[in-house]
Amino acid sequence: MKKVVVIGGGTGNFTVLSGLKNYNLDLSAIVSMADDGGSTGILRDELGVLPPGDVRQCLVALSDSSRLMRGLMNYRFENGGLGGHSFGNLLLSALEKVTGSFEKAVEEAGRILSIKGKVIPVTTNPVRLKMILSNSKVLEGEKEVHLSTEIHRGYKSIYLEPFPEVNKRAIDEIMNADAVILGPGGMYTSLIPNLLVDGISKSLRDTQAKKIFIVNLINKKGQTPKFKVGDHLREIQRYIGKDIFDYVLVNNGKPAKELLAAYSEEGDPVENDLHDPRIIHADLVSNALKEVQKGDTLQRNLIRHDQEKLASELMKIVAHL
Repeated sequence: MKKVVVIGGGTGNFTVLSGLKNYNLDLSAIVSMADDGGSTGILRDELGVLPPGDVRQCLVALSDSSRLMRGLMNYRFENGGLGGHSFGNLLLSALEKVTGSFEKAVEEAGRILSIKGKVIPVTTNPVRLKMILSNSKVLEGEKEVHLSTEIHRGYKSIYLEPFPEVNKRAIDEIMNADAVILGPGGMYTSLIPNLLVDGISKSLRDTQAKKIFIVNLINKKGQTPKFKVGDHLREIQRYIGKDIFDYVLVNNGKPAKELLAAYSEEGDPVENDLHDPRIIHADLVSNALKEVQKGDTLQRNLIRHDQEKLASELMKIVAHL
């Protein structure tokens, strides 16, 4: 059984894991812990817990339990004092309080959901993502970074505060993997925050695993406008320290016109500018309209990877390892 590690956050991890769990793999998800928006941000501030949102999405993606149970974990209260909170976030926060450990909370939730794999926080230290722009403005927290439309003008630094200790389990998973997948996901909010944790980039450089980068479908306005595949790779490379990728998955499918129209204000499709044997072109886009869940206060991407198409292309690589 091949050991596959997926690194990222939120929706990107959810998509990759949802597809890959249908294959005979030893799956692990390493998850960013910098989230501080929406329900997660409120729980962090009010209860002093670690951010449950991205972890919850990975648990649901890997769950082999009933559709009802998965729906329960993602259910968001629409009003009242719990308005905007997902049940899964509340469950993970309660489990952290009861067990005294976020890692134990994740393990217990994994048992409840009968997950096929492991979900590993990249750090168990409470951290905040910060970014200093070229004009010296400081973006405080992942939410501010996510909402910023000034990043494309340049930034001086991006870092986690306080400087976190890496979860040793994350290092072990990367070093023992047959394949490591990075992306898709927000460049500055899902991908780079993992690489800012000491030891993660080094383990990616040192591991004998094959490394796969899944390029985003759409650039984010004000952050990566007009970025091409080469730009995405170079930005990630800055934080890993070298070009490590053996394969780069690039979408060549066309989103439905209504999706492109709905998304036109948010960003432009990522185009390939590289003639590189590592590039794998495939139609990876989902043309299903994303249903916006009631009670969700965060803006979500409308154009997304198709989990089955993505898993199929990934398995073509993994099967030959």
